[in-house]
Amino acid sequence: MTASGSMDPVTPYYALGPDAVLDALERLGFRCDGRLLALNSYENRVYQVGLEDAEPVVAKFYRPGRWTDAAILEEHEFALELTEHEIPLVPPLVIDGRSLHRDGAFRFAVYPRRGGRAPELDRREHRVWLGRFLGRLHAVGAVGEFRHRPRLDMTLGREAVEEIRARNLVPAFLVESYLSTVETVFSRIQQAWNRGSGVPWIRLHGDCHPGNILWTDAGPHFVDLDDTLSGPPIQDLWMLLSGDRAEMTVQLVDILEGYEDFFEFDPVQLHLIEALRTLRIMHHAAWLARRWEDPAFPQAFPWFGEPRFWEEHVLSLREQAALLDEPPLIV
Repeated sequence: MTASGSMDPVTPYYALGPDAVLDALERLGFRCDGRLLALNSYENRVYQVGLEDAEPVVAKFYRPGRWTDAAILEEHEFALELTEHEIPLVPPLVIDGRSLHRDGAFRFAVYPRRGGRAPELDRREHRVWLGRFLGRLHAVGAVGEFRHRPRLDMTLGREAVEEIRARNLVPAFLVESYLSTVETVFSRIQQAWNRGSGVPWIRLHGDCHPGNILWTDAGPHFVDLDDTLSGPPIQDLWMLLSGDRAEMTVQLVDILEGYEDFFEFDPVQLHLIEALRTLRIMHHAAWLARRWEDPAFPQAFPWFGEPRFWEEHVLSLREQAALLDEPPLIV
């Protein structure tokens, strides 16, 4: 906290020590047993909290200033809606009619603890199962709309470049190359967007990488909707693909085998895969730039402050520009 009592944007979690976490849960009615385990999260702070005579819960403290209350509640409402349709994910607990709670300067939600292992994406049966899972999720996502969550479009890339330029993070000898490369990339992304026009934007998971999927004997479930947004359905599929073009084609065919049991897939979306991948690369660099003054980030990502990172970033964008010129996958 600052001297005036407001939240310090550079170190927003400075006051969130173990006692503060446990006190927040106790005030909400939980009987904590003192066990506290910090889970892997940089954007928010997430803790497994032990309880007396009950299974542990997971408390997620939202980064101050990132989302409005309305945007967080819309995330929670979507999670609860999916759960009502028996789609396996971990929704927030509703306590005294509320899913979003406040303790001092912090907003937080509490979740039941759910374990699991990473999906084995090299197994065809796992890919088909994930396809069915996502098809069901998108069938629900398509029947409503967000009013307070972001919309996935080229603005994501433009804002990323503005963030990086404003912080003067690109080494002077790379600035001209970086700026010319991003303009080339934006031109290619716009062309891909034009080819993929007409795809309906629906409510999505938004950050569907394997780390956000846990697998049990009962199948997969999601554990995080923090980045839920509106966008083309392919956004929730392409992050499950890896390898060369032939390998990704096989993987996508398997995913779509299960997916189309529940939701129709428009193949025009295939034009958007590399555009979306490029926007994610740009957004990730801007996210690190935006959080660089948070002490946790230089410790976790020390390579970000080195010129080599920016050399590799420019190279990856050039590679993406070339990929954006290639024909889409054919399934």
